[in-house]
Amino acid sequence: MANHTTLPIYKVAYDLLKAIVEITKNMPREFKQSIGGKLRDECVEIVTLIFRANVSSDKGRHLINLIERLQVCELLLRLARDMRLISTGQYAKAIQLTDSIGKQANGWRKSASSAS
Repeated sequence: MANHTTLPIYKVAYDLLKAIVEITKNMPREFKQSIGGKLRDECVEIVTLIFRANVSSDKGRHLINLIERLQVCELLLRLARDMRLISTGQYAKAIQLTDSIGKQANGWRKSASSAS
């Protein structure tokens, strides 16, 4: 079992967390805690779930939860973009990262289920 901080999925998830912190910094005050805070919380939970999946014998459960959290992030990012709280460029960068995490999580889940 590799250290979770060396996993490619962890590195991308951490990059997403950094991007979200930057994005939410410039949100209007009334949305900074609601939408921005929820985005940050979901990203922290994604990083936590990567750790949990890495150390668990039942990886699938954590990876399914991770994918659900990722979908919540994508929904909130789309809402923020539609409400013009973030720019199209910020949205595109964040979605590129969520896509990468999703592909890696699904691949990891398939690999873990076939190994069982």
